Amino acid sequence: MRLMRGRTRVTCNQMVVESELSEAQTDRLFHALSASTRRDILRRTMTREVSVSELSGSYRMSFAAVQKHVAVLEEAGLIAKRTSGRTRLVRADPRRIAQVRALLEQYEELWRGRVDRLDALLADPATD
Repeated sequence: MRLMRGRTRVTCNQMVVESELSEAQTDRLFHALSASTRRDILRRTMTREVSVSELSGSYRMSFAAVQKHVAVLEEAGLIAKRTSGRTRLVRADPRRIAQVRALLEQYEELWRGRVDRLDALLADPATD
């Protein structure tokens, strides 16, 4: 890993992806997105604020379990939580989602380039 003006350059098996996120932040993001319940919570909070109580009514799990999922999403920066009286409200953070999207697009571009080079190599009759 090499830092470059506020960006992190990560090299994995000759793959280089630059990101505004540290490796630890990237790990937290992918961990948070690895569970279907958390992805669903994120989807539900993208268009409006939702109370944790309302969210807990949508799943076959305890309120405490939903709170833990919300905490993982909050730790990753994917949602923001605020208090209004006794109610905890959560909403997706579009800036962080945009960062995740940009990171995934870089990986996609990298792999598309690799596949294109492999296709060219396989199509070259001189390599037979």
